[in-house]
Amino acid sequence: MNRKVLQIHPSDNVIVALADLKKGESIVIEENEYLLTEDIPAKHKFFTDDLQTGDAIIMYGVLVGKAQCTIAKGSCMTVDNTRHAADPYRYRDNKYKWEPPGITKFKNKKFYGYHRSNGKTGTANYWLFIPTVFCENRNLDVIREALHNELGYAVTDKYKTFTHHLVEEYKKGKSIKEFDFTPSLKENTLRLFKNIDGIKFLNHQGGCGGTRQDAATLSKLLASYADHPNVGGITLLSLGCQHLQVKDFVNDLKQRNPQFDKPLFIFEQQQSQSEEQLISEAIQKTFSGLIELNKLERTPAPLSELCIGVKCGGSDGFSGISANPAIGYCADLLVALGGKILLAEFPELCGAEQELIDRSVSKQTAEKFIKLMSEYDELAHMAGSGFHMNPSPGNIKDGLITDAIKSAGAARKGGTSPVVDVLDYTEPVTKPGLSLVCTPGNDVEATTGKAASGATLILFTTGLGTPTGNPVCPTIKLATNSKLAKRMGDIIDIDCGPIISGEKTIEEMGEMILEYCIKAASGEVIPKAVQLNQDDFIPWKRGVSL
Repeated sequence: MNRKVLQIHPSDNVIVALADLKKGESIVIEENEYLLTEDIPAKHKFFTDDLQTGDAIIMYGVLVGKAQCTIAKGSCMTVDNTRHAADPYRYRDNKYKWEPPGITKFKNKKFYGYHRSNGKTGTANYWLFIPTVFCENRNLDVIREALHNELGYAVTDKYKTFTHHLVEEYKKGKSIKEFDFTPSLKENTLRLFKNIDGIKFLNHQGGCGGTRQDAATLSKLLASYADHPNVGGITLLSLGCQHLQVKDFVNDLKQRNPQFDKPLFIFEQQQSQSEEQLISEAIQKTFSGLIELNKLERTPAPLSELCIGVKCGGSDGFSGISANPAIGYCADLLVALGGKILLAEFPELCGAEQELIDRSVSKQTAEKFIKLMSEYDELAHMAGSGFHMNPSPGNIKDGLITDAIKSAGAARKGGTSPVVDVLDYTEPVTKPGLSLVCTPGNDVEATTGKAASGATLILFTTGLGTPTGNPVCPTIKLATNSKLAKRMGDIIDIDCGPIISGEKTIEEMGEMILEYCIKAASGEVIPKAVQLNQDDFIPWKRGVSL
């Protein structure tokens, strides 16, 4: 195999450069020779044929664009010569047959998680603080500082130490430019409660001032986090007069889980004597709850209890050929073991719709996907945008020229198993197998939505690097290339670059990823995003967000 280039599908008329290629270089693939007419940077593509304006551009075996002008064979794909295009999609009674991967290696393996009374198993044990309205964010910040520092959940304040040393050097009259001090991150091993993995805070900007529909959606989202398998107890702070009333949240919580029995402590500021009383009582009551929650310990659970969300962000031209398909193989392994996989980011399924429709287990499932996808796309066009505007400048710079290219590679995170269900935003996952979840492509809005549907781990691929995490769902970062893994090793957990170099197959890397997931789910390894308290949370208001 030529390790400098890759033709992903036999019908593709573009070829991916795995390394920098030079103008005039001759590339041979299966007896076909291509003379490059210009430099082709790694991650970018060159054309295998001469194309005329309007000709189809095929990659991953599907339509991903059309020629905007006459294009010479051997030239580089760019935004100037290629425009987004995707085939229309529809339901067709396709009898999809799936061949699961071999699971002998994992069949008897277990992870050690936290068992909840409703039968679900968490991969972590968090206490959660929820504000019903943004007015309570400041109170949450005060409580966070008090609890994190005293109970051992704060990240070692390396930057405070760094600044302190700068001040001392300045006082001594020394040049700051000559100052040599490397701050280091150390895990805090002095936690008071050994069986509580963290105290998390869902600061947000909603709850009042927007539409009543926004408040209703937020209520369902917050209820889904309270009911999450990784959450053991909740402290709720309310102002009192906001759109999102406490009774609405409680009703949504009971509707989601009629047997909800986790400790839930509610404080309303407009009924308190003072801010000091509110915060002191919230801390004291929470501390009592933490004492009880700490009695719960990790116990064995089958891998079928895992629910993994798959996500990509800061994607590059290698995403669809290294980390994403490796995660896809991991996803297939978990589905074969009876577990659950959540694939979201509807704007990044543009062009991959027909394959997912054909893999749907029923007409009802397929039509729900078509309805949600069509409505979302129509909403984007009404705002003067569209899914075709999804790729970011960073995506384009690193080879993802059209949304259909980005989407075809992004969809590979879902593997090849049948689509068993389609979930609207905040709708809980109930069926083993692969489910599609309606969320934006935006990194944090998507991870926020996956956790809302029940993901207990998130696998997050990145080619450019992104410091995204989630408050209640441990997020595992996978680099699409080894250069990124080395350069940003402080945020990357797994390097999928060996697939590009030929050192590992997709299948081998997929098995390694599942092994890591088992360790992370058991608390044996702590993903970098968790270590760094990257607790990103952005509710989606159901507006146009790509």
